[in-house]
Amino acid sequence: MNDHAPLTGRSSSPVTATAAAASPELSAQALRLLADRYPHALGAVLGGSAARGRARPTSDLDLAVLLPDTDTSRREVLRHEGRPAELFLHTLGDLPGRFERDRSLRRGTILFLYDQGIPLLDPHGHVTHARARARELLAAGPVPLTRAERERSRYVLTCFMDDLLDTPPTERYEQLAIADVTLREAAHLLTALHGAWTGIGRWLPRRLLTADPERGAALLAGHRTVAEHADPAPLAAAAEDVLQLDGGPLREGYVQR
Repeated sequence: MNDHAPLTGRSSSPVTATAAAASPELSAQALRLLADRYPHALGAVLGGSAARGRARPTSDLDLAVLLPDTDTSRREVLRHEGRPAELFLHTLGDLPGRFERDRSLRRGTILFLYDQGIPLLDPHGHVTHARARARELLAAGPVPLTRAERERSRYVLTCFMDDLLDTPPTERYEQLAIADVTLREAAHLLTALHGAWTGIGRWLPRRLLTADPERGAALLAGHRTVAEHADPAPLAAAAEDVLQLDGGPLREGYVQR
């Protein structure tokens, strides 16, 4: 079978059978999408809640798709059989560079998709190779922050922490907005100090608690206290605790070059 063979008829492969056993309906739907839209695909991985067995009726399909180098890498969002789908399409030649970009962004979105997702198609072993490489890079961890990046993160977090304490509870919209960016910047710095992966959206608390359960929980609880009680003190204290891991708050003396 050549690299450009259609997807139709591959559902009897051992890899696909494993995927179907884990999530039969969604795996089958994903395979139909691939056959309809990307019959020349070289491999595919189903990720997200579908791969974890936690998909809801409104959940989308997250798919990483390997394409031949005659195609182009891109990200597509579409609807298939009534279900939204988000596809991360990469050519074989582009995937290594995307993996490295994931490391530099420190979120590892595509790396985790290949590592933790369910292989749907892999007739030539490309997905197996990509998953092995993803695991190597995940084990190596994200690219560390430079000294200048760490100092900037300390300074930015210090500014947000000070603003949070200076904002009266009567200014609720401002207080809530500052609490959000304080949590985000504290998570960014804390995960970096641990050499751990960070995240955005729902993945921020997950990555935060994985990197540092105690400090992560304090930041999240502090953020919730601002939202529920308009009290910024616990979040500010948790943010300062993070700053103390890297020299404390940074105000006067900071220079950005």
